[in-house]
Amino acid sequence: MHFNSLRMKNIFLVIFFTLLSLASVEARDVAVRGYTKDNGTYVEPHYRSSPNEYKNDNWSTLGNTNPYTGKSGTNTYNGTCSALSLNC
Repeated sequence: MHFNSLRMKNIFLVIFFTLLSLASVEARDVAVRGYTKDNGTYVEPHYRSSPNEYKNDNWSTLGNTNPYTGKSGTNTYNGTCSALSLNC
């Protein structure tokens, strides 16, 4: 009896943490399909950070790095924002 309850608890924990990790990945990265701009320029498919009300967590913001390209962010939004700023 004790073995079965321990096994069920382990199965529950594995499922819980699997779902939790999938949810956190989903909230961070958004796949963008390739598209053609009005001027004829083709934009390759890429990933971007999930949209929200803040600028300091964007990959292009100074202090952040795009995990897919390794490119460091440089945008400061006119000097008012960096990765360390709160709620900018």
